[in-house]
Amino acid sequence: MLSKEQIEQIVQATIAQMNNQQTASASAPAGAAGAGNGWMFDRAEDCVDAAIAAQKKLVAMTMDQREKLIRAMRRAARENAEKLAQMAHDETGYGKVPDKIAKILLVANKTPGTEDIVPRVFTGDHGMTLVEQAPFGVIGSITPSTNPPGTVINNSISMIAGGNAVVFNPHPSATKCSQEAMRILNEAIVAAGGPMGLICCPTKPNMETSAVIMNHPKIKLLSVTGGEAVVGVAMKTGKKCIAAGPGNPPVIVDETAHIPKAAKNIVDGASFDNNVLCVAEKEVFCVNTVYDQLMSEMQKNGAWLVKGEDIDKIVRTVLINKDGKYVINRKFVGHDATYIMDASGVSYSGAPRLVIAEVPKDHPFVVVEMLMPVLGCVRCDNVDQAIDRAVEAERGCWHSALMHSTNYLNMSKAAKALNTTIFVKNGPSTAGVGFNGEGYATLTIATPTGEGLTSARSFTRARRCVLEDGFRII
Repeated sequence: MLSKEQIEQIVQATIAQMNNQQTASASAPAGAAGAGNGWMFDRAEDCVDAAIAAQKKLVAMTMDQREKLIRAMRRAARENAEKLAQMAHDETGYGKVPDKIAKILLVANKTPGTEDIVPRVFTGDHGMTLVEQAPFGVIGSITPSTNPPGTVINNSISMIAGGNAVVFNPHPSATKCSQEAMRILNEAIVAAGGPMGLICCPTKPNMETSAVIMNHPKIKLLSVTGGEAVVGVAMKTGKKCIAAGPGNPPVIVDETAHIPKAAKNIVDGASFDNNVLCVAEKEVFCVNTVYDQLMSEMQKNGAWLVKGEDIDKIVRTVLINKDGKYVINRKFVGHDATYIMDASGVSYSGAPRLVIAEVPKDHPFVVVEMLMPVLGCVRCDNVDQAIDRAVEAERGCWHSALMHSTNYLNMSKAAKALNTTIFVKNGPSTAGVGFNGEGYATLTIATPTGEGLTSARSFTRARRCVLEDGFRII
């Protein structure tokens, strides 16, 4: 069982860490039948029981039938993208509705399905070996307030494609939009011939339901997308855990970069959904010879440059100094650049979507993962200094980093030094998760536990079946 200390940590992770936001309304999402509707229950234990029963029916289906369910989930997510994006914005206050729509469409279209778990076969003089990806059964999943419906859709497709059911415990401040996404997906699954209950959720997700899910003996795998505190608690349960932890992605710009394109890419990536994506550009390290040009080009693309006292005003507004260490004021997470400048008493013109500021390498705009459209920019003597400072700012999270350059030796040097799960070259950060970039999409990027960009295969276990001296045709 979880200790009293671990339960208290969950309290901190789900309430204090997430910024004293009010717990979501207890009312069920629109269209839901309420507790006992086959997927949402007052008790987390009942969620697990329902998911177990549904998962047994899922694995009795053929792979073609399973893929039919995935197609239905994709279609339902696409049809409800605008509604879910608006709900998420209204409930959390984070980001921009058009960008949230884009994220939902991204995961609906580009999250891998059953094609991700194809079997492998080895044959030779000693017979044949078959390796298949088998489900864990029921997965316990903790989801964040930053990308709520998108993460639910992404995780659900991946987990069900892998043959699992899932019990979600969404962040309390994103309960309604998360549960509405679950309702839509469950109804799509049933309409396509699948069982009700492959996606379950407590009626009122909170620290107690999180503890039940994390500690339930019939849940063998946990998937956690959130901050350091809740990830730490999950990893102490003794269960296999796929954890998406923090990051502080730096951007390096060297003297060979195509500066107009680099500037546009940086502004586009850092302002996308007001910087709540974990892969988003969080600070810039630019070689001095092209620094002024980069700053000028960023302003042409929607950034607003602040200087002097205006920088200090924003620091005092969006950051809290706790015993000499800065932490973010969550009232400003995911809010517009203009909202932040208005609250700080900083004058501007037009409608800038990103605040930029020239700061030293140890400034809080650089060292703190802010999750808002405020970007610290640091002058560097040369590319080697820029790489060293980027490594320092990334803090060994192994999450994401970016570089703008046409020198492949510099890019290779940076990639090796940073050692991040995602390394984007000459593009915006969104390309790293498949948005206008090649490769599949995910919103759960497991850096602390090493799975990287998760997909259906991540939520399965390899099983080997060996036949000695037989069943060969040559």
